[in-house]
Amino acid sequence: MNTPATCWVYRGTRKDEMYLYLAKEDAFDELPPGLLERFGTPTLVMELALHPARKLAREDVTKVIENLRQQGYHLQLPPTIKPELYIGN
Repeated sequence: MNTPATCWVYRGTRKDEMYLYLAKEDAFDELPPGLLERFGTPTLVMELALHPARKLAREDVTKVIENLRQQGYHLQLPPTIKPELYIGN
């Protein structure tokens, strides 16, 4: 797990702030059926070297690395909106 895991991060066209991390660049044919249909057209955002000490803004890096090694991808969903934050003026 100390070996860096290189991944490619794509954004989709269906939902804002949804990102797909792939263990292999452009390996869309290795995804589960229907995932790309729900994700939309992927656009490459960046290439990353992940390791346990690296911080990610909204994901647990060890979970991302584990998913990349076990299934070849990690899907980052948009953050949930908490309606109670929007009550009031």
